[in-house]
Amino acid sequence: MTYPWPEPVVLDAEVFTELPSHLRKTGQSSYWATRNKRGLSVDCFLEGPSFDVDGNLWFVDIPFGRILRANPSGEIEVITEYDGQPNGLKIGASGDIYIADFQNGIMQLNPKTGSVTHALRDCDSESFKGCNDLHFGPQGELYFTDQGQTGLQDPTGRVFRWLPETGQLDCLIDKVPSPNGLVLDKAGHVLYLAVTRANAVWRLPLSESGRVNKAGLFLQYNGGRAGPDGLALTRQNGVVVCQTGMGLVWIYDQLGRPLAVVRSPKGLGTTNCAFGGEDLRTLFITESDSGSILKVTFPIELGISGQPMFSGYVGT
Repeated sequence: MTYPWPEPVVLDAEVFTELPSHLRKTGQSSYWATRNKRGLSVDCFLEGPSFDVDGNLWFVDIPFGRILRANPSGEIEVITEYDGQPNGLKIGASGDIYIADFQNGIMQLNPKTGSVTHALRDCDSESFKGCNDLHFGPQGELYFTDQGQTGLQDPTGRVFRWLPETGQLDCLIDKVPSPNGLVLDKAGHVLYLAVTRANAVWRLPLSESGRVNKAGLFLQYNGGRAGPDGLALTRQNGVVVCQTGMGLVWIYDQLGRPLAVVRSPKGLGTTNCAFGGEDLRTLFITESDSGSILKVTFPIELGISGQPMFSGYVGT
């Protein structure tokens, strides 16, 4: 098939770092693995990469309730371990870390002490289905997905916007078959949403009142064992999509035209990503099947770099 735009550039990622053997929970059972992996042995499952202002990469280990940190050289340490299932992780402007926890709701981590506390337990006393990912808006508002076990058989997943300063909580949409990663465009007018079980990315325009109007389909995939997972935004206002189950990460322009695709050298579990490195031209990717963090640096001529994160990190 001939497309009215150039074919995307194919790039191969390399391993930035791997969870060392002494930090893997080899042979240990977890409730998450029993319920989600049909009892298969899982020694870790990494997601939620996010850079702090000093260039350290934070991420989570879902089945064992761990928050970990890799320094710029790739050396990994466990910051804390608690009773939960941390999934998404984002860092606020003050340095506090917020976690979308499938078991507990939205949690807050003090990076200095390692203490984890509840930030948002429920919606008007109704429990969340299972929080998955989160994203800071330009004014510090926190967008997060409530995925649970929703899918095509139960399209009732939700997306919320929460204002931590005032406590205001709004449900933006409540008819999504498996809402996952999410990211705002640069103007804050459009929320892009990975809809994993529909194998799609939706485009959610936000009205001046903050409501979602005219929700539409932005990208549609086929095949694989899962679907779109984590999202990121480029400085050029394009969207980055981690296609887990295919071992790929796609980079699109703001019109949804593919510019590049990154291939994993390890497993197929390319779940989440974050931009870092010089001028934010390097994409760091959690590959959950192998417990690795991959990286790929985009050539300057491609014109691809990352939008700075809310934490204040602007690259090296």
